[in-house]
Amino acid sequence: MNAFMLKRKKYDHVLLFAVLAIVIVGVVMITSIGVPKSIRLSAPDMAYPDCADAAVDCYLVLKNHLVRVGIGLVAMLVAWKLNYRFWKGMAFLIFLAALGLLVFVLFAGSDNNTFATSWINVTALPFIDSVQPSELAKFAMILYLSYFFAEKISIQKLQDWKEGFLKFALIAGAMIGPIVLQPDIGSAMVMVVIAVTIYFLAGANWKHLAIGAAVVGIAAIVAVQSMSHIQERIMSFLAPEPECIEEYCWQSRQANIAIGSGGFWGKGLTQGIQKSYWLPQASDDFIFAASAEELGFLRTSAIVLLYALIAYRGFKIAQHAPNKFAMLMAAGMTTWISAQAFINIMVNTALFPITGITLPFMSYGGSSMVMTLLAIGVILNISQFTSSDAYTSDWRRNRGTRGSQYGSRRRYTRTV
Repeated sequence: MNAFMLKRKKYDHVLLFAVLAIVIVGVVMITSIGVPKSIRLSAPDMAYPDCADAAVDCYLVLKNHLVRVGIGLVAMLVAWKLNYRFWKGMAFLIFLAALGLLVFVLFAGSDNNTFATSWINVTALPFIDSVQPSELAKFAMILYLSYFFAEKISIQKLQDWKEGFLKFALIAGAMIGPIVLQPDIGSAMVMVVIAVTIYFLAGANWKHLAIGAAVVGIAAIVAVQSMSHIQERIMSFLAPEPECIEEYCWQSRQANIAIGSGGFWGKGLTQGIQKSYWLPQASDDFIFAASAEELGFLRTSAIVLLYALIAYRGFKIAQHAPNKFAMLMAAGMTTWISAQAFINIMVNTALFPITGITLPFMSYGGSSMVMTLLAIGVILNISQFTSSDAYTSDWRRNRGTRGSQYGSRRRYTRTV
């Protein structure tokens, strides 16, 4: 085969456009709604802070966000240029590093005024207040599960309870267990979705999936009964207004007010009211609601469509990936970003209980920003190697041979 046929093809322009569009919208919205939080962070003890005061930095949040976006874009570019096979050799080491950080944060982490001990504070670094190991854990779990199912276990052994399901449960549980103990139920829930998706696409036994779903369901019931704050959040979501626990209903109510008051066209940039006095975490977990107040229904609908476009292009790349490892990686990372985005949007619109997870590419959160952009870089690299007949709609009937067959033929033709 000549050098021309082995040459990489162009990356997925549509995916890159959708991601960069959301990143830009996020920067604009952080500029517009981040001033109240900047004032609180820069002058927490000042009774009547004013932007004219030298001690008050009204753009602290924006400055931090721009640095984090910059780091994330560099990470994306590096991952984009690295051949996706690089991650195969690094999967186990990254998995161990993430597991070590998850254990460390249980004993020496910070809660940063939340219910979960999820952060390692690194105040010595400028513009970076803390690191959240659970974001690295999502990336690490995807890498290692993809490597495990593609390289370490045959399709025949995958159908076996002990060799297939129990080993999968052990790997996924090693990552998810410490996150539940923090407790960060939102991140744990996203990781369960990721793990099950990868397991299913690898060729899981349907009976094992059903048993696993039952076990997870029982564990969820136990968690709700044993963790009062989770029970209160769920009851606040389900209960009638008079019985609602104000601490949790407040957030959903104010998010609904923000979205509703924005109307069709929005109030305009900087004109939102909820961000200043009522809506908590307006630049973080509830940035979608704060943005809806200023942008309106039409523009926020465009944001939702951009996330849907990212999901579509990501799964399309996975479907036509050159081999099983690349397919599972692309699908896992697309699931991560899509699940987290739509759960966050559902929380902001009161369609799901409060979870405390960020909106990818938009929220003020360095760990999430850097790791999700890194994941996009990996997907973009895989998109350069897609083939028209690597993973088609009949992949589950041919899952044992299709990856190796087309990986060896190295057919890199433009299809997505």
